[in-house]
Amino acid sequence: MPDSPSSPAADLTPADYLKLILTARVYDVAVESALEPARQLSRRLHNKILFKREDQQPVFSFKLRGAYNKLAHLTPEQLQRGVICASAGNHAQGVALGAHKLGARAVIVMPITTPQLKVEAVRALGGEVLLHGDSYSDAYAQALALQQQHGYTFVHPFDDPYVIAGQGTVAMELLRQLQSLGNPRLDAVFVAIGGGGLISGVANYIKALRPEIKVIGVQMNDSNAMLRSVRQGELVTLPEVGLFSDGTAVKRVGDETFRISRALVDDYIEVDTDAVCAAIKDVFVDTRSIVEPAGALAVAGIKQYVATHKTRGETYAAILCGANMNFDRLRFVAERAEVGEQREGLFAVTLPEERGSFKRFLQAIGNLPGGPRNVTEFSYRISDAREAHVFMGLSTHGRGESTKIAANFAKHGFATLDLTHDDLAQEHIRHMVGGHSPLAQEERLLRFVFPERPGALLKFLSLMRPGWNISLFHYRNQGADYGRILVGLQVPAPDEAEFQSFLNTLGYPWVEETENPVYRLFLKR
Repeated sequence: MPDSPSSPAADLTPADYLKLILTARVYDVAVESALEPARQLSRRLHNKILFKREDQQPVFSFKLRGAYNKLAHLTPEQLQRGVICASAGNHAQGVALGAHKLGARAVIVMPITTPQLKVEAVRALGGEVLLHGDSYSDAYAQALALQQQHGYTFVHPFDDPYVIAGQGTVAMELLRQLQSLGNPRLDAVFVAIGGGGLISGVANYIKALRPEIKVIGVQMNDSNAMLRSVRQGELVTLPEVGLFSDGTAVKRVGDETFRISRALVDDYIEVDTDAVCAAIKDVFVDTRSIVEPAGALAVAGIKQYVATHKTRGETYAAILCGANMNFDRLRFVAERAEVGEQREGLFAVTLPEERGSFKRFLQAIGNLPGGPRNVTEFSYRISDAREAHVFMGLSTHGRGESTKIAANFAKHGFATLDLTHDDLAQEHIRHMVGGHSPLAQEERLLRFVFPERPGALLKFLSLMRPGWNISLFHYRNQGADYGRILVGLQVPAPDEAEFQSFLNTLGYPWVEETENPVYRLFLKR
């Protein structure tokens, strides 16, 4: 972490951080965000759920607290040199706003994959935006290089004591606001983790004043650098991170945030994309506000915690840490929220190609235990074989029911695959129409994650050996910062070593789906 003369010494104690939090300068730019009961979610979970509304901040995120507190402690000479930071968006807005308030130049390095909403917001606040790299780590390295070249003062997004202390004011407000709600009880506070700045500040304050309150960190299962570091007892750098929750997509957490979290955080929870999409919907139902994926992580964590521990009658607080959501992404969120809430099941059902089988299957749907169902999707194509395959979406009444539905269909003579949690089915097959092609010999099926930026597909094609033919390709814009692409490649067996080298050189996350049964049912047979 680049130090400045005004930075406190390392290895600060919780008492030191308590003093820094109590004296933090954040309210020149930040507001005291509301602490609100989530009444509908509370009824569903049989526990009292509170939302700490950091999405209400002027830049729609908690990040301006730490950014401004750091800037406010810089010397006039440091401010005069200009400040620089790396950020996926929310910290960038905080730095831009704070620098404008203090009359300093702000250079912001952001990944190319940053949502346009955040880029435009930073520019509107006076920040000079430089887009570089596909991830926060790429932008961070570039920001450090520019700092050395131009003498800027670096403002770290999470691994700085003043930044941590600024974020800790969230917990200071939360504990004070509990009293005004007439119920000072709080069993746990759930905090999203990217680099660890927010949870480090929250944990220091809560453990200093109310050590009985649990502090639980929540991470995406594809961006879990803090959890893995704590479990291994040393800092872990992830080779890749998922981009859905761009606000927490950090390959390596901070030295200081790791030290604090390992000592003070009680537990960690991992959640997936479907759970976060469902949590975004939960927040909307209670508040009529839309938070970004990182902003819903804490809510997804609470739901998973309650389901795992079967708690009732407890009080939990979720910090809604951001609301910088691209509008186009809502299409993807709405689609996956139904799966995350287990309100929709996806199935591949095999029907005999004989008269009356279609009618018998529809009767089986109508007679499912638990009452009427809505068919949300139904794709069928006649086959010249003895069997036909139906891809179907069906409304469900709760978690785990899709497995029972699949078993019920099988009992009535219809072989069924439960595809509810199959990513290939969710992201591609449900949007495709096709079948077996006699030309698709030696076909390998792979799913790739591409950054949504010009040149990503060209990079893929330019690295591919000319003799490998593309036999299948599916892409659907999901309004996210990345694209999910399904590719069929005809790769001769002798080229296996070269093919593996191609995948490693490409550098995009990938999963091979050649043996996935849904591929064989709808595209291969």
